[in-house]
Amino acid sequence: MAELSVHNLSKNFIERNLFENVTFEIEKGDKVGFIGANGAGKTTLFRIINGELEPDGGQVVIGSSTCVGYMEQHACTHPERSIYDELLSGFQYLVDMEAEIEKLNIFVGNYPTPENIEKQTALIEQFERLGGLTYKARTRSALIGFGFEEKNFSMPTGKLSGGQRSKLSLLKLLLSRSNFLLLDEPTNHLDISSVNWLENFIKDFKGSMLIISHDRYFLDNVTNKTIELENRKTMMYKGNYTEFKRKKQAYTESLRHKYENDLKEIKRIEGIVEQQKRWGTERNYITAASKQKQADRIKAQLVTPEAMLESIHMRFDIKRESGEDVLIAEGLSKSFGDKKLFSNVSFHIKRGERVFIIGENGCGKTTLFNMLLGRMAFDSGSIDYGAQVDAGYFDQMQSNLNLEKTALDEIWDTFPDMTETKLRTCLGSFLFKGDEVFKPLKKMSGGERARVSLLKLMLDGSNLLLLDEPTNHLDSASREQLEKTLADYAGTMLIISHDRYFINKLATRILALDENGVTEYLGNYDYYLERTAKSPVEVEKVSVKEAKQPNDYTLEKQKRARERKLKNDIKKAEQLVETLEVEIEALNAELEKDEVVSDFEKLTELTQALEEKQLELDKAYENWEALNLQL
Repeated sequence: MAELSVHNLSKNFIERNLFENVTFEIEKGDKVGFIGANGAGKTTLFRIINGELEPDGGQVVIGSSTCVGYMEQHACTHPERSIYDELLSGFQYLVDMEAEIEKLNIFVGNYPTPENIEKQTALIEQFERLGGLTYKARTRSALIGFGFEEKNFSMPTGKLSGGQRSKLSLLKLLLSRSNFLLLDEPTNHLDISSVNWLENFIKDFKGSMLIISHDRYFLDNVTNKTIELENRKTMMYKGNYTEFKRKKQAYTESLRHKYENDLKEIKRIEGIVEQQKRWGTERNYITAASKQKQADRIKAQLVTPEAMLESIHMRFDIKRESGEDVLIAEGLSKSFGDKKLFSNVSFHIKRGERVFIIGENGCGKTTLFNMLLGRMAFDSGSIDYGAQVDAGYFDQMQSNLNLEKTALDEIWDTFPDMTETKLRTCLGSFLFKGDEVFKPLKKMSGGERARVSLLKLMLDGSNLLLLDEPTNHLDSASREQLEKTLADYAGTMLIISHDRYFINKLATRILALDENGVTEYLGNYDYYLERTAKSPVEVEKVSVKEAKQPNDYTLEKQKRARERKLKNDIKKAEQLVETLEVEIEALNAELEKDEVVSDFEKLTELTQALEEKQLELDKAYENWEALNLQL
């Protein structure tokens, strides 16, 4: 039996149909990525699975041995609760049982009947069997093991960083009896080292998981299946995020190709039907009826491709070109009181480079940006901008937005010379349609505000972009659109990010920041991993080509061989489709001849042959689609 079965699930909010007829199953040991646009209903579906919400239709069936644990997107929702009590709340069933035992002990002391003593003994045995004698010790040990100091156990969770709260929530799930975990954006607020820890935890976890995430690199590393919620429906694909993207593209292309061919075939057949009806003999009517049946059969199987969801359309143009040297930092240092944040930070950025700064939470990345922008003083060192450098800044905290304003006013007040038509067009390209432009920023989601900030930056025409976590709050489609836009950007970029997929797509150089300065890596995130895996100490600059592992050539050769065979099979399938289409065309031409129209036996024979060829063509299309899904 499946660990979780979802059957024909539907949910409406007010007049909006969130999703309908959602059906999927998750088997034991599956680690499933759950993706979709912001607002599609992913968290709502999680809450239905967890029993917090009732669906409008359908049902959720949880296996008899399945115990569901849910980590919400906003971890530790009781900010006044201490770190120790928050983790202990995962054992609430034991806390309640312990309280019941204490009450029962008092009751048995007053009324020591055999029945009461037997009940007391049974409850104590159950408590011990479930780990009641050790759960407090395990709580303390787990906290210490995950880096929480014992002196801070009484600290309210509201004072923890986002990453610490996420880690505490995950630890709570780890200690629970859950063997099926629902994780809603578990990498939010985590730095790269914490995400690596999470990935290892998920890989070692013996149970099943359903994971909402926009972190594509994370999904690639931990999932074996992917469910996409789009256009109110779900589709499950075998494989991680990258496999899903490839298979979805092939599937969409195959649907579109078959749909277009079917429409052409219906039009051609119905043309013959009209022609036969015009001729008006009895035999012509027989032919027309036969042809109409053929067209109706194709119509009945016709699958209209889903409308593509709208995505952001952006283009970052520069007002002017900068000099060759864009930004030079030498020996920068910063301390807050006795706490040294970093020292000896030096780097030189040239025109056209795409440089990423990475490092653990709290290492000073945003502080460094504030120093580069002149918003914060540095203790020592120097910062020099090159000739004609126009810097634009994306603030992950979105402090550059006036939350009392609407999206329209926020952009118009920044760019007062723009016409309303131009302004509405720009807002529309960032998915603000109709009355949405009058929505106050304070009522917008984090993703909507991020889109407003990106639009302001796009219209500014800067030739140096300083971007602080620009993919935070964006869904996968918007992240991919941002990647494509920045890849075409003619200026220079300095970017803080924990989004490893994003870094891989764009980075020409990585600066790893810690308290002793920056270590430079000439390549993307995968290259950074290769270099740091070889040596934990500072690494000299080497070319990306030198980083290739000895067995990469063999693996790449085998991969190319598989792809060649698959492409050859696809080519053969396409040739068969073309051959069958030619044969069908020839049979149709025969059916139009006067001598055939007047020969009932010949007409019947050709019509039957045509139907058989059409069936062969349908099977050939199915084979072609299946092969494309493997590519």
